[in-house]
Amino acid sequence: MTTPRKIPPNIHCSNITIFTKKYISIAPILLAILTFFAALPLLATAQDASEIIKKADEKMRGKSSRAEMTMKIVRPTWERSVSMKAWSMDEDYSLILITAPARDEGSAYLKRENEIWNWLPDINRTIKLPPSMMSQSWMGSDFSNNDLVRESSIVTDYRHTLVGDSTISNYDCYKIELIPKPDAPVVWSKVITFISKNEFLQLRTEFYDENQEIIRLMQSSEIKEMSGRTIPTRLEMIPLQEDGKKTIMIYEDIEFNIDISERFFSIQNMKRIN
Repeated sequence: MTTPRKIPPNIHCSNITIFTKKYISIAPILLAILTFFAALPLLATAQDASEIIKKADEKMRGKSSRAEMTMKIVRPTWERSVSMKAWSMDEDYSLILITAPARDEGSAYLKRENEIWNWLPDINRTIKLPPSMMSQSWMGSDFSNNDLVRESSIVTDYRHTLVGDSTISNYDCYKIELIPKPDAPVVWSKVITFISKNEFLQLRTEFYDENQEIIRLMQSSEIKEMSGRTIPTRLEMIPLQEDGKKTIMIYEDIEFNIDISERFFSIQNMKRIN
């Protein structure tokens, strides 16, 4: 027979009850504190991933910019080059002017907030591009209309998660997964990007379809200093399901944080700029 445990004479039942109630009341607080600190790594990861994406985007964008570029479209049996000038301000305004070849010279593309316009001087006509055309090829290249005028933003249209580390072209990189937010103007089910840890260079980006298959690959190289910034000056967009095809964008010159205003990005200016 088990002998009942005796309560020491200096401890009363009322004290035991108070002691028990005290720790029962503290338990939810302790649980909340433990839960908060357990979640800190997840919160920090999400915050860090978004901050990395912002720094990489700002690296190539600045508050405003002016650039001269050459686009080379490579196909199995032919190649062609397109020269252009481009201006941008924040995320809402951009203007691209085609300077060569002669048949396309003077054509321009304008983005003002949510509107995209195309000026065709040979037929003296301005066309407003509907949202359905944003994912279509830009001038027969492997870049889309959206890529060139950046209607969607890797900063605001995706949720960012730091999923690991990697090495790209001898650069230590963050590996970040981007999942589109609901109703974002994005055609990809997810994007994986690799950003260097020291300079925040976006060196490789993988684009996935709804079947989680990688469809497009963008690679950046030829790291140089331009306008006081170290940036990749060669971008290659490769459609992985089409052999022998790719498009190369080369930055010949770029200047950041130029003096420019919203008035510059007008339909009238798009027609007369040179």
